[in-house]
Amino acid sequence: MKKNTIFIVIAIYAIFITAIQNYYFIIDNFLYAQSKKHCVIYILNGVGEQVPCYVELARTAFEHAKGLMNRSQLCNSCGMLFIFDDEEYRTFWMKDTKIPLSIAFIDSVGIINDIQDMKPFQTFPTYSSKYPAKYALEVNQGWFKKNNIKTGSKVIFNGCIGK
Repeated sequence: MKKNTIFIVIAIYAIFITAIQNYYFIIDNFLYAQSKKHCVIYILNGVGEQVPCYVELARTAFEHAKGLMNRSQLCNSCGMLFIFDDEEYRTFWMKDTKIPLSIAFIDSVGIINDIQDMKPFQTFPTYSSKYPAKYALEVNQGWFKKNNIKTGSKVIFNGCIGK
């Protein structure tokens, strides 16, 4: 009887801790997305689900050049959205980037037209878009595949571009 009571107390405690962590994760991501440099976008995956991605916005030439350099981690559903003034072929590299990333090149109407995996610390080869792109989205390597996001998927910018 005493062992069962201890087990139940531990189980309730574990559920409570998990609930608190999930609550703070949601609140943290909400606050993260409300700042001028952060936002939540949604991508329609292969089965029509809206997959959220919490993105940091890179608009300036300096922010484009810095990207995700010198970061040791990136949260599971986080990324960096590069916003350019025009739609043209884009080239990226992984100088001083410690995290293996995947990049999606996105056209001016929000359609992903190319996805590539990138290796940490590489300055050569560079990763060039197959088609002109106005946006690029970097996430943890494998995130697109895990979420059934492919070329042709639609990105819903959710007001992020105007921030």
